[in-house]
Amino acid sequence: MRILIIEDEYNLADAIATRLKKEKYLVDIKTDGEDGYFDATTNAYDLIILDVMLPGMNGFQILKKLREENIISKIIMLTAKSTIEDKLDGLENGANDYLTKPFHMDELVARINIQLKNTPTNKNILEFNDLKLDLDKSKLTCTTTNDAIDLVCKEFQLLEYFMNNPEQILSKMQIYDKVWGIDSDIESNNLEVFLTFLRRKLKAIGSTCNIKAVRNLGYKLEAKWKS
Repeated sequence: MRILIIEDEYNLADAIATRLKKEKYLVDIKTDGEDGYFDATTNAYDLIILDVMLPGMNGFQILKKLREENIISKIIMLTAKSTIEDKLDGLENGANDYLTKPFHMDELVARINIQLKNTPTNKNILEFNDLKLDLDKSKLTCTTTNDAIDLVCKEFQLLEYFMNNPEQILSKMQIYDKVWGIDSDIESNNLEVFLTFLRRKLKAIGSTCNIKAVRNLGYKLEAKWKS
């Protein structure tokens, strides 16, 4: 399962991430409110650990916007504010839990486990049009033909990103940042190579979906092949 930590105290965020990785969770960290909000709305997370005091956009603003946009990720608020008014503000705006700093790491992990026990297991499957992507097995299936194919690491990460953002144009920089990391020294043609492999596999299983290049903007996953 995937967890997003939005916390501007990097040492604390890193400590939480290290512990959660030991618990076999996949973890991303953002230290800015606007960056965290962007990640929360463009990727599928099972749970978000959200600090209140953040640069760019505070935690309450992020929480409200996420719920207005029907983001269903479980959200645990972290804050140094311990008044009942602050807790009620978070819970009434859609937070699932509220933890006051300082806290014991074991308590945070316990609260996360409680929240995720009620998370449907089918969140390990991404679906778009006639595509079904098994996140545990890296296997792609076309639901109309029942044909399936295995994806290698970068193919899987690319398609997961596209299926989390269907019919949306993703720039090369967004893709590089998400799949390879913004500081990666990936060669400029590597992305096209992997996209070519993916397009071939989509055709091989009989899918009507396509990853289209949008001139000067980026790429998007479309529901049907278009001429």
